[in-house]
Amino acid sequence: MTEETGAAIKLTIEDGVAVITVDNPPVNAISQAVRQGLVDAMKTVAADGAIKAAVVRGAGNVFIAGADVREFGKPPMEPFLPDVVAAIEATDKPVCAAIHGVALGGGFEVALGCHFRVMSPKARVGFPEVNLGIIPGAGGTQRLPRLCGVEKAADLVTSGRQVAAREAKDAGLIDAIADSEEDLLAAAKQLALSKVGRPLRRISELSVAPPAAADFFTTEKAKVTRAARGQHSPVRALEAVEAAAALPFAEGMKRERAIFQELRSSDQAKALRHAFFAERAVSKVPGLENAKPRKLGKLAVIGGGTMGAGIAVACLRAGYPVTVIEADEAALERGRSNVDKNLEGFVARGRLTAEGKTETMGRLGLSLDYGALGDADLVIEAVFEDMGVKKTVFGKLDAAMKPGAVLATNTSYLDIDEIAAATKRPEDVIGLHFFSPAFVMRLLEIVRPAKTSDDIIATGFELAKKLGKVGVLSGVCDGFIGNRILAKTRKQADYMIEDGALPWDVDKAMEAFGMPMGPFRVMDLAGLDIAWAQRKRTAATRDPKERYVAIADRLCEQGWFGQKTGRGWYVYENGKPSPNADVEKIILEESAKKGIARRAVSAEEIQNRILYAMINEGARIVEEKIAARPLDVDMVKIFGYGFPRWRGGPMCTADIIGLPKVLDGIKALAASDPLFWKPSVLLEKLVAEGKSFADLNN
Repeated sequence: MTEETGAAIKLTIEDGVAVITVDNPPVNAISQAVRQGLVDAMKTVAADGAIKAAVVRGAGNVFIAGADVREFGKPPMEPFLPDVVAAIEATDKPVCAAIHGVALGGGFEVALGCHFRVMSPKARVGFPEVNLGIIPGAGGTQRLPRLCGVEKAADLVTSGRQVAAREAKDAGLIDAIADSEEDLLAAAKQLALSKVGRPLRRISELSVAPPAAADFFTTEKAKVTRAARGQHSPVRALEAVEAAAALPFAEGMKRERAIFQELRSSDQAKALRHAFFAERAVSKVPGLENAKPRKLGKLAVIGGGTMGAGIAVACLRAGYPVTVIEADEAALERGRSNVDKNLEGFVARGRLTAEGKTETMGRLGLSLDYGALGDADLVIEAVFEDMGVKKTVFGKLDAAMKPGAVLATNTSYLDIDEIAAATKRPEDVIGLHFFSPAFVMRLLEIVRPAKTSDDIIATGFELAKKLGKVGVLSGVCDGFIGNRILAKTRKQADYMIEDGALPWDVDKAMEAFGMPMGPFRVMDLAGLDIAWAQRKRTAATRDPKERYVAIADRLCEQGWFGQKTGRGWYVYENGKPSPNADVEKIILEESAKKGIARRAVSAEEIQNRILYAMINEGARIVEEKIAARPLDVDMVKIFGYGFPRWRGGPMCTADIIGLPKVLDGIKALAASDPLFWKPSVLLEKLVAEGKSFADLNN
């Protein structure tokens, strides 16, 4: 017998067991139809005497992946998920969840409403809600501690991490692991039938064991608050777990629901929803819907330095054979050593076995001869940031590479149209701007020169996907999207230390804003010499009316390039930074030279000046069509520059603040520096029309 309890739920009776299948492609999200169907299915189970027990399962590749994103931001519709979970739990016949693929968020809450749970060996469960600025809202924070204790529950709901089957079983979250996915349904049916006529264990009726340490919640809150860097949802999730330990279940549910509803309408939840959708939209570039990527089998990298080796490791880890070309034997050996060292780091962290490393190194080719590139499908040039050097390399690539091969440059700033002109096939040239370390950072700026064909751009996005990176399309300009904005924010940071702040004041303010590192610590990490070279390269075209700060130049003249030399804005002893007292002397001297009366610069002013610089330049980048949409700017800043995801990126942050307020702030700053703070034409246009950056994303 098969019964349709709703378009998204199917119920069949097999051997006295109601098999309730959630069928809402592609990931069985908990839509209103699914919720209603589950409630109706439980009524059928209760009323039909032929049914002895029930199994809840998912069609396709997952159990239930969570909430239906199509309902995000819309008024909730009955039945609400807490009532659905309660209806499952209240059923007086054994109900078992058969979990394959993933059971996440509301999907895991549905599973916890069942009396028993069986997982396939490769399945995962978890509560990722904190990553969307909310907490579990259907009893997840109340049932979880009753199964696994408050310590484990706090870890899972505040981190959002997913748990594999063995860890779930050891923690008491599930009752059994099936031998295979094919055996899952049979195992779940068997377990459910074995419980017929026996008392059912309802998680809501269990007690919560107190934490082992009396001060657990105090110390855990301090730890979670530090890790969250200003994001509210992890701290509030812990608060809900604490409620489970302190209150009866019904009262704890009320507390959880109140926190959930408060967070759901918060600015942080709006920003995180934006980031969620933008991450998925960024690769769907308007106008490229029909472009097909070229075949990618063998890859090559020119240069085995820090960046080149990092790119090679990223490609090797994705399963590609990679050939690295260097200028001489010593450089080639350094390149091999760099790759080996990076892979050894994965072994040390348990992310690669020794055997896996050997296999990976076996796909690395090393050569001094460009002739070794004849069968490569794509090559990535990662040599010194000098136009003459790069044009020479591309001339050699043009001669060595087969027809149809993709010629990519990893330049951070240079004009790729000029690089492409050094070849007879500019339509095959693209920018692939990786971020350091290339095997860790998720951003890949895909830079489109004027003559590049659509299929080459599609190939760039395909490579990004294979490498597990977020590809963002950019047009050609100095610095593309990310470094162009970075140049503006660094100027503001420079201006503020000349005005009265010190580098560590600026860093502290921006870290309080949510950045993982302040701008001066980032400069030290990247190397001050890189930006110095760029400043010298563009000195001839600099607007003579522009305010220029020479403090960083003076550091570079001393040979202080940051961490690599042990001294930059900070002094590094045993890897730990401390303020460089000599830098403070240089700053005071430069301020005095210009007759600047130094003044206190508040943390709020520091944050506003850097944020508004990002927003104004981001608007110009969209205005000039360097970025297709504001969301592209947001994704670059989040995935490449550490902009806090819970703020959604600078353009989303501007929308949340309100564009009129942002424009007023920029105009106020323009009173003292009209050249730098000239408002973007696009920003002024949007304010005049009463629109937002989000309107342009649509």
